[in-house]
Amino acid sequence: MLPAALLRRRKKKSSAGTRKKVFNKIVENDLIERVSYEEYREKVRDVYDGPQGALLATASLLSGHLAAGDRLLRERKFDLRGAKQILDVGSGAGQIAKHLLKYADRDAQLTCFDLSFEMLRRARNRLKNDAPRHLVADLTRLPFADGSFDCITCGYVLEHLPDARSGLSELSRVMRPGSRMLLLATEDNFSGAWTSRLWCCRTYNRQELYETCQDLGLSWNKELWFSRMHKMFRAGGICVELLKQ
Repeated sequence: MLPAALLRRRKKKSSAGTRKKVFNKIVENDLIERVSYEEYREKVRDVYDGPQGALLATASLLSGHLAAGDRLLRERKFDLRGAKQILDVGSGAGQIAKHLLKYADRDAQLTCFDLSFEMLRRARNRLKNDAPRHLVADLTRLPFADGSFDCITCGYVLEHLPDARSGLSELSRVMRPGSRMLLLATEDNFSGAWTSRLWCCRTYNRQELYETCQDLGLSWNKELWFSRMHKMFRAGGICVELLKQ
């Protein structure tokens, strides 16, 4: 039997955690829960086609995500060597695509897609590189054959889906056995709640996302951290390398 003092501390910790989750839920944008997916998808397209989308690359730079992503690939924490068919999901302003062009093998073919045509236009202008293939597509209905890619990067895109399963199942379908995915997602904590408010998205619980990936044959090969601060405070969200079984 646990000592009474320890029981009280656990109860206090649990109560504090519950209050924190309630506060985060109040801050978090809940539009995705209140409208149909079609309506929500149009809202997301409007957000990224508009002024917020135009500032996305700057926001990534100021938040430190641009430098952190570069470091992950430069230091081979997520190793691109050997990958020949790479898919960049929700390519946005080309933040991750820029790193892929820098650190992938020279003969690798890069495909970038996004829901927003305007974001793809910005990405092409920013990258100034004709090598990547750009197309408009919906993560839940990918226009690619089964097993088309041996490497995928998916940076902060799943949070624009009501359920991660619908997107992850499509990504799993187009991945070859043994291929890897760099997955970044907004976590259900304080910083994630504010990210949700700003970018009209949802957040994901780390354990629940892990279980969904496992169900779909996508094992968490390793968790990745941008820095010691990221690991300590989870301020950068979920960052993991997935392996297709």
